Amino acid sequence: MQKIFELKQAYLKARKNKRWKYNTKQFSLHLEKSCQLLRDKIKNRDYKIKTSLCFINQLPIKREIFAGDFSDRVIHHLLFQKLNPYYDPLLINDCYSCRKNKGTSSGIERTKYFMRSVSENYCKKAFVLKLDIKGYFMSIDRQTLYKQNLRLISQIYKKEAQEKDEILYLLKKVIFNDPTKNCRIRGNIKNWQGLPKNKSLFYAKAGKGLPIGNLSSQLFANIYLNKFDHFIKRQLKCHLYGRYVDDMIFFHQDKEYLKNLIPQISKYLKNNLGLELHEKKIYLQEINHGVQFLGAIIKPGRIYPSSRITKNFFNCLKKASLGKASIEQINSYLGMLKQYNSYNLRKKYLNTYIGQTALKKLEAEINDDYTKIKRVIPF
Repeated sequence: MQKIFELKQAYLKARKNKRWKYNTKQFSLHLEKSCQLLRDKIKNRDYKIKTSLCFINQLPIKREIFAGDFSDRVIHHLLFQKLNPYYDPLLINDCYSCRKNKGTSSGIERTKYFMRSVSENYCKKAFVLKLDIKGYFMSIDRQTLYKQNLRLISQIYKKEAQEKDEILYLLKKVIFNDPTKNCRIRGNIKNWQGLPKNKSLFYAKAGKGLPIGNLSSQLFANIYLNKFDHFIKRQLKCHLYGRYVDDMIFFHQDKEYLKNLIPQISKYLKNNLGLELHEKKIYLQEINHGVQFLGAIIKPGRIYPSSRITKNFFNCLKKASLGKASIEQINSYLGMLKQYNSYNLRKKYLNTYIGQTALKKLEAEINDDYTKIKRVIPF
């Protein structure tokens, strides 16, 4: 009975913002039966991952997504609720992705704090180093990832042998599943044009790669680099360091210190995790020049939205002017932009011909500080 209750909890999380989808409706129609069937398959070791839906998501950046069947997403949420309460305390404070009370806003705020701290309130010269891992999700070694989880789970579930065995059974299924062998392509194959090979599971090496789109992949992405994070903080003594998935940021007053970190980090990643730094995405500059991180351009005392966000916002206004975007979509961008120093930008874009056409098409008006539009109520 307890296991059915846990599956129902996972179901409630999995269906969030997805109630309208066909697979969700089918599972929900006979919820008790669906959960019992899933529970029996796990118990009898007969659980099989179903066909994934593969497509290209253009925003915020071009990505290959594998969307699992709804029943498989329930399993992903089940694993997350079983493991994350134990895994999360193991992570460093400055790991920002897929964590409660963290996220991009937290990462940006911490970057502002690091910038102010390292420069002693902008009174001293200081430097920022930004690094990126080449094709991170497609380069994760599944066997290494499984061994990491096996070691942690063996420590967590010392006495609950049956529960431990079930979790490891599901982990094997999820980690070693290759969705490219059982997927349905949505859209045109031409959508993959321009996507680098190291961003696609179809070109990943044997035994490597996790699908982007699964909650479990986000959890595993944090755990895979957890020891590396502690290596940076404890052994390399770089305390002003933060990470969001594979985007890493470091601060120090000594430029040579940061420069010397690069080969040490590269060696650790290659020898221990089979990962490579992206040589074209190494950024080392004085903090006065600012740094682009998590969709923001962060400079001493001010933050601006990246060109990608502003471009996507303008494209949303274009769509709205053609009747292809909603008030909610525009307000979503305005809500994001108001977190930055962007009043003049919001005002400029909404007062362009396209912006005004969009407002007329939506029969909406903008408020005084350009942070929200709302439908005009006729008298």
